[in-house]
Amino acid sequence: MNDTSSVPDIVISRLPSYLQTLNQMAKEGWHTVSSKVLAERVGTTAAQIRKDLSFFGGFGKQGTGYSIYHLIEQLQKILNMDRVWSAIIVGAGDLGRALARYQGFAQRGIEIAMLFDIDPKIVGTQIGSVVVRHVDTMESEIQKNNFKISIITVPAAVAQIIANRLVEAGIQAILNYAPVTLIVPGSVQLQNIDPVLQLQRTLYYLSDD
Repeated sequence: MNDTSSVPDIVISRLPSYLQTLNQMAKEGWHTVSSKVLAERVGTTAAQIRKDLSFFGGFGKQGTGYSIYHLIEQLQKILNMDRVWSAIIVGAGDLGRALARYQGFAQRGIEIAMLFDIDPKIVGTQIGSVVVRHVDTMESEIQKNNFKISIITVPAAVAQIIANRLVEAGIQAILNYAPVTLIVPGSVQLQNIDPVLQLQRTLYYLSDD
């Protein structure tokens, strides 16, 4: 992986948005882009774009801006997206099944390789191209296949237990959809995603009119 010890996490969190926007601009036929135009598309400032990219070297030329395809390539390398990563999903409920079928992962270099659950009615069934395995085999499969990434979609009551097992088995990055904040070692990258919490945050800004 890239050495990001000197790069603030907030900078890393903005890079996927830059990459997504650049990919869209490339589809629209753009070849070069200035920091000003990119900032307008992303919803930030040109100074912020330049500052963020400066952590990784110079990618643009004064007066001509950035080569979109070169910047896409460099951001993919920075984000370790220049290879295919295999990930597992723990929890084959509605959300787990939807994520297993989601084509956006494959388009961004992530392959859902395995899906685990405890329900005997679900274990052995096929979701997309993946057969659901029993969670009791999870650790051995992680170690055998050297998986580094896991997505958790289990109920809140068991999410921490599953996270502990994943970390012990060698998982280094967890995307958590369970409605509970997990605690993991500092060496493990954790993203807690709760759509309800995000929606509740937006309610503050709504008007009664």
